Amino acid sequence: MRYVSTRSAAPGKPFSDILLEGLSADGGLYLPESYPQVSAETLGRWRTLLAEQGYAALAFEIVRLFVDDIDEADLRAIVERAYEPGKFIDPGVVPVTELSGGLWLAHLSNGPTAAFKDMAMQLLGELFEYELERRGQSINIVGATSGDTGSSAEYALLGKPAVRVFMLSPKGRMTPFQQAQMFSIDDPGIVNIAVDGVFDDCQDIVKQLNSDPEFKSAHRLGAVNSINWARLMAQIVYYFAAWLQVSDGEPASFAVPSGNFGNIAAGHIAREMGLPIHRLILATNENNVLEEFFRTGAYRVRDANETLATSSPSMDISKASNFERFVFDLLGRDPGRTAELFGERLPQDRAFDLADSDEFRGQVERFGFVSGASTHADRLAEISRVYDEDRVVIDPHTADGVHVARESGVEGPIIVLETALPVKFSDTIVEAIGMVPPLPARFEDLMDLPRHVIDAPNDAAAVRAIIEERAGV
Repeated sequence: MRYVSTRSAAPGKPFSDILLEGLSADGGLYLPESYPQVSAETLGRWRTLLAEQGYAALAFEIVRLFVDDIDEADLRAIVERAYEPGKFIDPGVVPVTELSGGLWLAHLSNGPTAAFKDMAMQLLGELFEYELERRGQSINIVGATSGDTGSSAEYALLGKPAVRVFMLSPKGRMTPFQQAQMFSIDDPGIVNIAVDGVFDDCQDIVKQLNSDPEFKSAHRLGAVNSINWARLMAQIVYYFAAWLQVSDGEPASFAVPSGNFGNIAAGHIAREMGLPIHRLILATNENNVLEEFFRTGAYRVRDANETLATSSPSMDISKASNFERFVFDLLGRDPGRTAELFGERLPQDRAFDLADSDEFRGQVERFGFVSGASTHADRLAEISRVYDEDRVVIDPHTADGVHVARESGVEGPIIVLETALPVKFSDTIVEAIGMVPPLPARFEDLMDLPRHVIDAPNDAAAVRAIIEERAGV
């Protein structure tokens, strides 16, 4: 299996190289040269495997399709450490719950930080540790978070001596619980940087630093954001796990709360691999850049002052990093056209329009996408409705997915991907149902811990200086 950039026709690279590289030197994102195919017979075998041996066994079977430069015994051990049932509140790792109205809820937030990001970060942390030890190297991870990626990455990489983490977050834009999860970590290997801007500003700084080859090489920069292919690879697994628990072989749809397009990009790849997905239902909040594209063909990045602060803050994003991967497939995997759109037109015009292209008219339907958006009132209504009808408390991001799923008109079973435990968004839950969500025992003292964070201006040079001062290499 080789991996190619979305922006160049250069020869493919092996998995272990792109794992550490993260973002391609040409600014593009890595994807497999082709997606492995899964047959109905294989799906039947995996159904039995999941039921009898658990999530880690299924994850190994899927991950091995994408990784052929790590010994299989070592890879199995890596995957088993990542998905050891004791790390998760539910030993099933990704259980599913049937809701009313033909919906199912895939519980992805049972991990160490109560967010779906743990499903990928736990594997990424183990892969980093293995590969760095194999090469005798160390790495500085530079990432950006709108809420949950930061804590998931930091807890997955905490205590790994060859890794230092620099995590950028938008100052004042996360919930108090999310801030506490990150800023309470007191370890020299974890450096939290609160940037005076929005998430897109943080993400832009990360990309600027990664686009400087000398700086990237000198400080061995790596990525844990979903620009890193290994994140998407890990996320593909739970689409298969959820489908195998819900469907007896017939297609099912997935409703996916979407901000940075990583979560639903994994679903797109699972569908391309042969998983019987009827529709991929993309759900956004008031920051509806992605919804607008699938509705109109126009992709328009918003300025910081147009990016709204909402009650589903992890989706307050207007520049979706992983969207480039989908457009690459949409354009027939043409790296020249993809580079023109994302490397030239988007930075200059902050927009492009594919409405009149043959690819948009024909391919979006072929790829199974539909889209919708929700408002704060919609989210409150869905949280209340699901609690009243099903006695299940969902967080506001998951409520985005539930609302859009109900409004989509898509027939057949719909699996909504949960994004976080509701405790992370207590104020919204109280507003919706008048009840403080339950607090898992592992977080009882979290809010009382001291904070460790560096404030920084919205300036790549300032962040560069912090990395130069504190980098582990």
